[in-house]
Amino acid sequence: MNAAAALTDARPAPFWLEDPARPDPAPALSGRRTCDLAVVGGGYSGLWAALRAKERAPSLDVVLVEGDRVGAAASGRNGGFCAASLTHGLRNGLERWPAETHELERLGWDNLRAIAETLVRYGVDAEWEATGELHVATEEWQLDGLAEDAELAFEHGWQPMLLSAEAVRAEVDSPTYVGGLWDREAVAMLHPAKLAWGLASACRSLGVRVHEDSRVTGIQSQDDGTLRLTTARGTLDARRVVVGTGAFPPLLKRIRRYVLPVYDYAMVTEPLSATRLGALGWRRRQGIGDNANRFHYYRLTADDRIVWGGYDAVYHFRNGLRPELEQRPATFTALARNFFTTFPQLEGLRFTHTWGGVVDTCSRFCAFFDTAFDGRLAYAAGYTGLGVGASRFGADVMLDLLGTPGADPARSGLTMVGSKPFPFPPEPFRYGAVQLTRRAIARADRNEGRRGPWLRALDRAGLGFGS
Repeated sequence: MNAAAALTDARPAPFWLEDPARPDPAPALSGRRTCDLAVVGGGYSGLWAALRAKERAPSLDVVLVEGDRVGAAASGRNGGFCAASLTHGLRNGLERWPAETHELERLGWDNLRAIAETLVRYGVDAEWEATGELHVATEEWQLDGLAEDAELAFEHGWQPMLLSAEAVRAEVDSPTYVGGLWDREAVAMLHPAKLAWGLASACRSLGVRVHEDSRVTGIQSQDDGTLRLTTARGTLDARRVVVGTGAFPPLLKRIRRYVLPVYDYAMVTEPLSATRLGALGWRRRQGIGDNANRFHYYRLTADDRIVWGGYDAVYHFRNGLRPELEQRPATFTALARNFFTTFPQLEGLRFTHTWGGVVDTCSRFCAFFDTAFDGRLAYAAGYTGLGVGASRFGADVMLDLLGTPGADPARSGLTMVGSKPFPFPPEPFRYGAVQLTRRAIARADRNEGRRGPWLRALDRAGLGFGS
């Protein structure tokens, strides 16, 4: 079976969002409402902010408004890798905030542990599996990078396992693997949409009012010191506001300078039979990512499907965001071809769903934070694909910046929190720079990882695009 044939019956829809556990929609905001804290966005950033606000200050009146459905965007479309890293990997953190790295690593581990504890406390069945992640080398030139990552991890208290080709293939059998690094502690697998739905349920259990189909179209400062959020059918006056809208057009124009909406694509197979799964090994069910610049990420679902994504990251001119961009046949064909190269023993397997979604990418690859309206509004953006776990930390940062009870001055005083990424240039230079970078990254993969003049220039500027 060729790659195109394996995609013949695939539904153009996000697999996670079609789960029968999806709750009924919440009512839209209507009329004039008031609250202490308004949260804009029903993805992880907003959900964690609402939940943490009520945990930190139970008497707060909190309202969350979402333009679509809770978890409908990136929070319900990602691969379900929940990582401890707050900085998109140890190496990225060391390059940007070396003096804070130990503290950021500690905070990241505490954050991951707190997520697991939260799921237990509120009875959230997000299919949590603390399996860790395998970083696999598929070319000899990638082995040095894995060895360097292992050394850095040991220096900062982690204990990953560096694996030979034979050892990594004993974990998961692919003829493409020439080595691996197993991070056993710092990553868990989960069902991303169930996490979002479970967080929304936990919010409601603490008294948060949740409104879906309530896109905020404007925000204004009122004479009484409140901020008024306007939706199609109502208004919401709030003393404080948290904004966590990710890659979508922000309420604050200033955020546009720093965020690129980049489309990422994924697919999922039909469930594997016991025989097919046995041919792979994969008994420990780790998440997997390869160590190329144009990398793939993949993992098993609870019913033994394989979610397979990555490789292509596509930016459209002028921050293009349209529903039709969520399907890209050329990308899905390339992904399917690479899938069967990785796992030739699965020849004949079919894909059941294909989908895409936007990642809020910034030039430092991890979240940035700030306030507006004289400190009455806080926002976070730019998670660049690692927001499943880091968004909980980001929620606490936003609440700290608003002065919510339980604020941690040490956390809000971090250089990471107080600094901004390098802004992207305006169009058409933005589009041109992204396309030049994509071509340079692909060329580096073909050239044994050697970075050409453009990528070296980005490295010197502290932008360091590696994927």
